[in-house]
Amino acid sequence: MKLVSFSTAGGVIRPGSLLEEPNLVIDLATAGYADALAVITDGFTAGPTALAPGSAYPAYPLSQVQLHAPLLNPPRVFAIGLNYRDHAKESGMAIPTTPVVFFKLPTAIVGPGEPIVLPINSSQPDYEAEFAFVIGKGGYRIPASAWRDHVYGYTIVNDVSARDVQFASTQWSLSKSFPTFCPLGPAIVTADEIPDPHSLAIGLAIDGEVLQSSNTSELIFKTPELIEYLSSITPLLPGDIVSTGTPYGVGLGRTPKRWLRPGETVTVTVEGLGSLTNPVVAE
Repeated sequence: MKLVSFSTAGGVIRPGSLLEEPNLVIDLATAGYADALAVITDGFTAGPTALAPGSAYPAYPLSQVQLHAPLLNPPRVFAIGLNYRDHAKESGMAIPTTPVVFFKLPTAIVGPGEPIVLPINSSQPDYEAEFAFVIGKGGYRIPASAWRDHVYGYTIVNDVSARDVQFASTQWSLSKSFPTFCPLGPAIVTADEIPDPHSLAIGLAIDGEVLQSSNTSELIFKTPELIEYLSSITPLLPGDIVSTGTPYGVGLGRTPKRWLRPGETVTVTVEGLGSLTNPVVAE
């Protein structure tokens, strides 16, 4: 299932299931779910047959709805830094032996098609294509061997970063949490549709120019290790998002530096999860 959040004619945002053939969104609010977090908490992952047109659930043509970020109110957005070897090297930092964890505030979340707004108090806005997983069943001190029992699904994140703010201190979270700095979506693809999340092509392009191209097989700390590490410190909650890091090719690592500019369009693609596209505007 591809879990989305959508609205019709500017109405209330509600959870849905995206059927790419024949381009329909199935309304899950009629099943009693107030939002996508409620769907995730309940573990609802109905297959395409149950959600087919003509079922008990209303359906809307995709062309008649607006897709929002698939999960607007996650308890937390964990982010992992320096989790691809080549990216650690281009950032001039040591390859970590323990996951580097920071947070993106949920107020930074926007959905597909919504603008990334470059703040006036940063002159070094950067892009970062990331593959993320979403916790379904929560837990404390989860062993790596049980990771599949706790992943609801997978999605795409663009970890937009204000580099000048980031390196002005030792704490990264605020530099990653300006409004609109967490594009998310277009859907959360349930785990049953992604047999191996660690063999997916990932890339980013700006106005069609490919700037990042890699594979999740290159992750240093993969989903099992991240779940074990994070849950050894704090109980994981249904709806927690863990964005697993970005590969080589960010603007920080280029010569000359390559920052985001107003008027550009950024597209992040992850195999099996679709594409997340956002225009860039100035504040």
